[in-house]
Amino acid sequence: MGMAKVKILVADDHDLLRRGLRAVLEMQPGWEVAEVRTGNEAVEKVRTLHPQVAVLDMQMPGLDGVEAARRIRKLSPKTEVLLLGIDESDHSIARALSVGARAYLSKATAARDLLDAVSALIRHRPFLAGRTSEFLLETFVKSTKASSPQTLTPREREVLQLLTEGKSNKEIAGLTGTSPKTVETHRARIMRKLKARSLAELVRYAIRNKLIEP
Repeated sequence: MGMAKVKILVADDHDLLRRGLRAVLEMQPGWEVAEVRTGNEAVEKVRTLHPQVAVLDMQMPGLDGVEAARRIRKLSPKTEVLLLGIDESDHSIARALSVGARAYLSKATAARDLLDAVSALIRHRPFLAGRTSEFLLETFVKSTKASSPQTLTPREREVLQLLTEGKSNKEIAGLTGTSPKTVETHRARIMRKLKARSLAELVRYAIRNKLIEP
């Protein structure tokens, strides 16, 4: 028997962009893409399709991509969401993360980044590269200045940066020239200092303490 198909949903009211996204994604073997034009259609499609990943435009008329993402995450928790915006502003990134999206890209992103992001989400790993990763790191550092007297060392900050990008301990070890055991030690110290147990908890902490706008 062949491998199970990966189901992806694309929602965008601009026909040219939507079809372009579909064309790029369908270049990957085993990926099947369905497309809709509105946020409401996206939510309804998820009820029957149960896609692994939903790629949503943030600014669709009517039900926008942010609210659609919120509903999709409640309706189908196993469906990962990638939100597409017009820029990489902190406001846009914060809105995307606040509704459970685990990847955010601007519409000017390269096709390679789109494929990498969807590939990560299929494995239920966040894709937090570029400005999104910087935003999370800045938010965490700001939050801990007031809440904890302990500060991160330069190496701990480097490890935290890589953790927010979804890198594994083994990958971080290779990038930093250390061992996975050393990375695990750094990771434990970071989580203890920042009072967080996971990247997801980091994001939730920032939202709960109004460090990012919903």
